[in-house]
Amino acid sequence: MDTQKKKWKEFLQLLLSHRMGKIGLIIIIVFLLMAVFAPYLWTVNPYVSGEVENILVKPSSEFWLGTDDMGKDVWSQVVYGARVSIMIGFIAAIITVFTGAFIGIIAGYFGGKLEGVLMRIVDFFMMLPMLPLMIVLAAVLGPSIWNIVFVISVISWPTTARVVRSQVLSLKERPFVEAARCIGASNARIMFREILPNVVPLLFAQSILMVTITIYSEAVLSFLGLGDISVISWGQMLHFAFESGAMSNSPWWVFPPILAIVLLIVSFTFLGTAVSDVLTPGYKEKRGY
Repeated sequence: MDTQKKKWKEFLQLLLSHRMGKIGLIIIIVFLLMAVFAPYLWTVNPYVSGEVENILVKPSSEFWLGTDDMGKDVWSQVVYGARVSIMIGFIAAIITVFTGAFIGIIAGYFGGKLEGVLMRIVDFFMMLPMLPLMIVLAAVLGPSIWNIVFVISVISWPTTARVVRSQVLSLKERPFVEAARCIGASNARIMFREILPNVVPLLFAQSILMVTITIYSEAVLSFLGLGDISVISWGQMLHFAFESGAMSNSPWWVFPPILAIVLLIVSFTFLGTAVSDVLTPGYKEKRGY
């Protein structure tokens, strides 16, 4: 246990010393704080329409980012939209990584026919075109946040499963696994108490990648009108702006959600790059650890 704590401490130190990782973390923390403290950031209820005279008002001291075609405050929509985008991103990423990790560990550890069957299932899902399939599933299941989470999770888990399986194939031949077998440890204990902790850093990197994919996918599906219209998200903001025909003459309504999506995706990409660098063999020695 002490060894694992030491490894995690070194990992976090290396991550925080990485410039891109530090920048990514700062931006992510800003968005998280914005989502958590949304009611206290000079916002109004983003679901309540404004007065007629406040329709499509340009940015001003009263409306920092202007208003939309319903007189709703764009700043408030952007702030509250962070909650939905981040929530969907994290929930779908967790489900995806857990599913992929479980199947990858089972396939890599047991091998044989079971591995062959599971990997053929993985190959089948990986062959499917991601975006068209997401659009079809979202259209069939209906507009709902949880349907979007389900759709993204179903499409995204195979990549994690394949990566984890490759890692497990290497780890199961290590001396500590053989030692666990010699003392009579069960397969379940070896997989989830011996092998899994050594896969966690890889899962962390995959989680970051999945969050990025999920945020982008939610924005695309919502923009196409397949999101939940009862909640405010950045993709929904772009969808309503497009439907209203105001995209060309109301840049204050369009650019904020686009900028928010790009910033959050770039921040997770920076963090993912930093994690990949830290996990690269020899990186610790280069940094003098």
